Amino acid sequence: MARRPLPRILSSGSDRIARSREIARTAADSATDVLHPLITITRGLRRLAATGRAKWAATPKERRGPTLFLVAACVLAVALVPYGPLLALVSVMGAAAWKGRERPVVKTGPDDAGIERLKGLYEALVPYFSVPEDPAPLFTHGGDWSGAFEEYVFDDAGRLTRLRIKYPAYFTDGEASSRARIEHLLHAKSGRGREYLFDWDEEGNQLVMSVLPALPTTIAAQRFVTVPGETVLGFTDAGAVHRTVPVLAADGAKDAPPVIWRTGPRSTEPHLLAVGQPGSGTTSLVRSIALQALPHGDVLVIEGSGTGEYACLIGRPGVLAVECGLAGALASLEWAAHETERRLIAANRARQAGHPAPEDTRRPLWILLDRPSVLGHLAAAAGRTDPQELLQVPLRHGRGAHVTVVVAEQFDSVDALNETVRTHTRARVVLGPASPEQIESVLGAEPHTTPTPVVPPGRGYARLGTGPVLRLQVPATPDPYDDATSEAHRSAVLDLLPERQTATAAVEAAPGSAPDPGHIQDATSATGPVPDAGHIPSAAPAVEPDAAPPATAPLPVNAPSPAVSASAPDPGPVPRHAPVPAEG
Repeated sequence: MARRPLPRILSSGSDRIARSREIARTAADSATDVLHPLITITRGLRRLAATGRAKWAATPKERRGPTLFLVAACVLAVALVPYGPLLALVSVMGAAAWKGRERPVVKTGPDDAGIERLKGLYEALVPYFSVPEDPAPLFTHGGDWSGAFEEYVFDDAGRLTRLRIKYPAYFTDGEASSRARIEHLLHAKSGRGREYLFDWDEEGNQLVMSVLPALPTTIAAQRFVTVPGETVLGFTDAGAVHRTVPVLAADGAKDAPPVIWRTGPRSTEPHLLAVGQPGSGTTSLVRSIALQALPHGDVLVIEGSGTGEYACLIGRPGVLAVECGLAGALASLEWAAHETERRLIAANRARQAGHPAPEDTRRPLWILLDRPSVLGHLAAAAGRTDPQELLQVPLRHGRGAHVTVVVAEQFDSVDALNETVRTHTRARVVLGPASPEQIESVLGAEPHTTPTPVVPPGRGYARLGTGPVLRLQVPATPDPYDDATSEAHRSAVLDLLPERQTATAAVEAAPGSAPDPGHIQDATSATGPVPDAGHIPSAAPAVEPDAAPPATAPLPVNAPSPAVSASAPDPGPVPRHAPVPAEG
């Protein structure tokens, strides 16, 4: 069946209505354009009147009379001035036009995606920040999140970078387990892979969560502006310490906040323990400490891994020995124990006589022990003394004798450290990826930040004594003899090393009585020539447990001399300081 067309009067009437509406809309737009200045001035006068009423209402009653009199005097003065009323009218119209102008609407607050993220975070916190007995809970399912989140900042990707949370007073923020649950939830809901700082204000019942920027890795080994007795372990956040030092980084010179470790007789944490994963940078930390200690003291290096990581220190002035074998390590540590006792006795006698301590007892002695657990396994297999047992005297009494011990170990061998090492190393460093439980087991306290699973070498945490846990980035101090080391880092490390010296010159330079020339000749021939600074020496050969220590191993001072047959030549007097060995 065909559809009948509409009557002509209806179709023509619709066209007339649409045309009339278009004409009316055009006329209204034209009138708005013509009357726009008048509309603006009228809006401004209305706002000025509202502001005047608000000012009058806020004026105390006892001051309204003088204020009214002052206004009337001003109006009278304007009326009497030539062209005063005209100028006043123009001024009022100008102020009204400025006050009534159309301002662009600036949207404040988060966008839709940010609102949804805040709502989800608010709903996730409801079970932790609410109880059924609360008559007016701050956190309720479907409640207003704006009352709980007082401040929030998003990055370009739409993720939270700062959030201030107000929580009820009955929340148990004094318990570490309660805080840990909230921190874990916020870390999971705000995005993993970033390091968050949680600042709890227990008095104000507020929690501030902020995302920390990555610590710079562009600072290499260099001479830091410190005094003798201060060692820069690395660098941390700007607000964590109250000191900065000038450094030269890859991106230019700047001031960086350092983590300063103070040693000496007045130090409360004279010894250090560094723990990390393989490749986390513990060896670089020990190498950095050695480079900073050489200008003011003597260094004794014991390397348990035997990979030659400290070959660049062999033959340098101030380096007493670099030992990689068990026999050399035991001899060196035995000498260090006797040297600590000698220093204490000499200093005590000098004080009793009313004299200052001898100069050789005030020169710092650094004992750097890397991977002692490896040497402990070798000693147990050979039935010899554990090297850690020889550290008891330097650890217990080294503070007064200017003796400092640095021990570096890996997480899988931390249990092999004896009680003396654990008790007397009160300065602690953890490097590399680690769980909060591992960090707490070493530092004695959990960090206030969330550790990330992927970190650059030398990145970790430090705690000096009972102080706070600080983020740490160790300055890049790689092995200069490693082929993978960049030329800039190789030059930076080599520039800090003193010039090499031969074994003969080292023995002659040692204070006190020197051995006879025959002893020096035997030692030089036994060890061979000292490698050049540019030559990359190979790893030192392994020393058999039953083999005698090398001729250049440091000998204990005031220790009983070994039995010598009548036909054996006299080796000469023992030097007061250990000779510098020619090999590790």
